[in-house]
Amino acid sequence: MAVPRYKALVDAFASDIRTGRLAAGARLPTHRALAAREGVAVVTATRVYAELEAMGLVSREQGRGTFVRDLAVPPGHGIDRQLVATDAVDLNFNYPSLPGQAGLLRQALREVAVSGDLDSLLRYQPHSGRPQDRASIGRHLGRRGITADADRVLVVNGAQHGLAVTAMATLNAGDVVAVDALTYPGFKVLAHAFRLDLEPIPTTADGPDLEALEKLCATRPVRAVYTMPTLHNPLGWVMTETDRVRLIRIARQHGVLIIEDASYAYLVENPPPPLVATAPDITVYVSGLSKSVATGLRVGFVLAPPTTVPLLERAIRATTWNTPALTTAIACRWLDDGTVDQLEAQKRDDAKARQAIAVHELAGLPLVGHPSSYFTWVPLPDDARADRLTATLARHRISVTTAEPFTTSAHTPQAIRLALGSTDLHSLRSTLCTVRRLALEDAST
Repeated sequence: MAVPRYKALVDAFASDIRTGRLAAGARLPTHRALAAREGVAVVTATRVYAELEAMGLVSREQGRGTFVRDLAVPPGHGIDRQLVATDAVDLNFNYPSLPGQAGLLRQALREVAVSGDLDSLLRYQPHSGRPQDRASIGRHLGRRGITADADRVLVVNGAQHGLAVTAMATLNAGDVVAVDALTYPGFKVLAHAFRLDLEPIPTTADGPDLEALEKLCATRPVRAVYTMPTLHNPLGWVMTETDRVRLIRIARQHGVLIIEDASYAYLVENPPPPLVATAPDITVYVSGLSKSVATGLRVGFVLAPPTTVPLLERAIRATTWNTPALTTAIACRWLDDGTVDQLEAQKRDDAKARQAIAVHELAGLPLVGHPSSYFTWVPLPDDARADRLTATLARHRISVTTAEPFTTSAHTPQAIRLALGSTDLHSLRSTLCTVRRLALEDAST
């Protein structure tokens, strides 16, 4: 059987890319140029490039063309966790840990072991969590200026699980969700899994372009807006109170649900009021303790309007039944005795120290971020290639993330995100010095 012409072209390109005959970063012919060269229709050339992109061999950049991917950089790097060599420095993911945290866990386990309700931890728990645990979380949120009655709080397996059950409970396949043009990759994964239609909103230096959001809501049936108003990941901005009020007004006017992700909000001292504090009836607030306490402590919480709580309970039941009672009990002890507040304060100081190192060691590079964030965004010159730089850094045993996992629009900016919280300060200094040197060298080539 004869091989279709487009398949033969796909195979030829794939072979040239995999053998190195087409180098990483090489620009491929335009669709029209390929069609003319090979004597095929433009639609056939488009199909060839689409299949190569689906295979992870090329990447398309609006207005620039189609480029050969560097196969040393796994497709989706930064969305799905990739193994990092044991001798590599991981600037891809944050898992900051403070001295003494292991000792705190040992003490907490001892206290739980001699507590009077140990037997109850071996049983099924209510889907939304035990009443006393929900009350602990409610008090914790109250110290952040959020009125959080226990019956509106649900305990989940980390903030990612909180976002997942929120999507399951409140959205349907095909629903339009407004998101920032650069956003948290975990929400992109959920959107793909639940077949949501993500509409990217351009960003400004201080937050989403609310005029663009308002126009979108006027022209499309937007069901929800996913937002990180306090310390955005990856750009680090904090929305002003004025913009928060305007976002809420837009949401109310168009009947839009607000999904507020506050995973990194603990790093910002004295931020404007959370959206949920002003609009509790239309906001689902999601956060957890993985970032502020320990990544292995998979305890998160959702604060939702009363009418949404039963839907969230059903989603929790469908996904996990309940959060493990032992870890929840430890987390809530730490919420009540001030341990969480203490660790969050220490991590704010730690993040500030790391940002100061980044500003010093990356001098000469344009940095976008927040002075107490655990990550920084590094835009690259228009003629630079983020995947090429990422591959170069990988050869120097440094793992970073490109903009691709964060991008929801057709245009992927040339940029890298550096996670600063997963290595000691001495290694961070020397590693960032290397990043600066290689980034400047790459820009000059």
